[in-house]
Amino acid sequence: MVVEVSGQLVVPDQARGVVLFVHGSGSSSRSPRNRYVAGALNEAGLGTLLFDLLTPEEEADRANVFDIELLAGRLLQATDRVREEPTAAGLPIAYFGASTGAGAALWAAAEPGVEVAAIVSRGGRPDLAGARLADVRAPTLLIVGGHDEQVVELNQEARRHLRCESRLEIVPGATHLFEEPGALERVAGLAGDWFTGRL
Repeated sequence: MVVEVSGQLVVPDQARGVVLFVHGSGSSSRSPRNRYVAGALNEAGLGTLLFDLLTPEEEADRANVFDIELLAGRLLQATDRVREEPTAAGLPIAYFGASTGAGAALWAAAEPGVEVAAIVSRGGRPDLAGARLADVRAPTLLIVGGHDEQVVELNQEARRHLRCESRLEIVPGATHLFEEPGALERVAGLAGDWFTGRL
């Protein structure tokens, strides 16, 4: 089933790739955190797509927010749509996932035949990709706040199942939303370095 969702695609001149943002539970394409990181990536010469994975009606059902297979399917549809855009045609695709969106990004990237150049997870739940973690081929960076202790453990465990290039970066003093001074800037810097080094 194909549904219409809203999104904003920005592709700078001579972009080296396009990063699709996969937001998590309780968030949307209007998230100031994702918008900040997207702006930093645009300045680094990367295209970005901020979009909603669910319609407003679907978001009203909390079960949909945690339906990783549904979210991954929507992400794959958006990926195909971006590849059709004249400004993005032929550019490598990468994913930036936050919270449950990270699980969806990894699930989608593990799909046979899907080409994803790199993945970054911010305060993500990669464990929600389950058995699919072993099939992820894209280099994956996991960023977690040092005070987000349960999520640190979940990321450490998930990383043990990844067979691709991977790294876990813990931002000291940061909590789940990276609201502390300098924390989100650190996330943007790490993500920018990871993407530009692999696209």
